Amino acid sequence: MDRETHETIGHHYIVEASGCDPKIIGSVEKVQQILVKAAEVAGAQVWSISFSRFPPHGVSGVVVISESHISTHTWPEYGYVALDIYTCGKHVDPEKAVVFAVEAFGSSTSHITEITRGLDEGDSIYYHSFVTWEEDFEKGTLKRNET
Repeated sequence: MDRETHETIGHHYIVEASGCDPKIIGSVEKVQQILVKAAEVAGAQVWSISFSRFPPHGVSGVVVISESHISTHTWPEYGYVALDIYTCGKHVDPEKAVVFAVEAFGSSTSHITEITRGLDEGDSIYYHSFVTWEEDFEKGTLKRNET
């Protein structure tokens, strides 16, 4: 496949969601529903779903999408969710999945790193770049603080 210089193959979001609702992130069913819906909101095609309880309280799971994956592990006792979303292709919007999921988890603040993966300057030597920011979801407003 011919790609132009600096074109990316994929976007990878690493999310630390704090202040999440323990009742939501402690439920296997709710976490699964949220991440499947997040995939749909992003425009991804869901292929496989696997979620389970991680003793004693957490939930671990993955939604395999044709564009790659969405995975998570939750710690209800801390109100914390570790979320990983990787997509390739031009027809999906992974940032929509991030925003949907952290809002659905009831997160008050999320630390987000976007890694642009598979960059190539025409020499078939691939590299990545990243940007990190925080999203404040308190009081119904979204405030981005880039670092």
